[in-house]
Amino acid sequence: MTLLEAKFELQSPLTHTQLRSLGEFANTYGLRRFSIDDSKLQLSFEYDASRLRETQVTRVLGNAGIPILRRVN
Repeated sequence: MTLLEAKFELQSPLTHTQLRSLGEFANTYGLRRFSIDDSKLQLSFEYDASRLRETQVTRVLGNAGIPILRRVN
């Protein structure tokens, strides 16, 4: 298992519905942990790189309605 972290800038703070969506699909897609920094509008995700690519993580977040602007280094 190779764990990586991806950090994304959000367009807006997450709603309760979006937060619920994060919790629901995290287990389904092999995304391990996430953290949200509301003050910086950032979302960090830890995922298993042996199972997922970063592009897949980004697509899953977009499909869940998470308002991502861009990846942050």
